[in-house]
Amino acid sequence: MNIALMSHNNKKDLMVQFCTAYAGILSQHNLYATNVTGRVVGDASGLKIHCFLSYAHGGSQQIGARIAYNEFDMVLFFSDPSSESMATDITYISHLCDQNNIPFASNIATAEMLVLGLARGDLDWRNIVNPSANRPIA
Repeated sequence: MNIALMSHNNKKDLMVQFCTAYAGILSQHNLYATNVTGRVVGDASGLKIHCFLSYAHGGSQQIGARIAYNEFDMVLFFSDPSSESMATDITYISHLCDQNNIPFASNIATAEMLVLGLARGDLDWRNIVNPSANRPIA
C-alpha cells in the first residue's frame, strides 16, 4: 500500500520514533513524505521513503494532489495543535482524505491503530478501492 508521512516540525521526533518502532510493518509498503520529514525518518529508521518537495515549497500540495486522485491508502500526519499557522494544512489534508475514504491519523494513538490494522489485513479493502495500491506512485 502507499502511505504518506507528514509531520509538523515539533512532531518530527515523534514521527521518527513511531516509524522506527513500526519499521517492520512499514517496510512492507511504499512510503512517501514531504522532504524534511522523509529524510529525517529515513535516516533514523533505515526505511526507504520517496520524498516530495519540502513543506515550504509545495510538498503538502503534492501529497494533497495524490490524495485527491486516490493514490494513497493511508495518511499519517502528526500535527502540532498549538501551531495555528499550519492548521490549514491539517484541515486541507484531512478534508481530502475524508472525500476519498482514505484512512487518516493526526496523532500517534490513531496512527498506531491504523498501522496495527494494516498488519492484520484490516485495510485490505483499499485494494478494491485502489487496485494500484501495490504499485509505487510515479
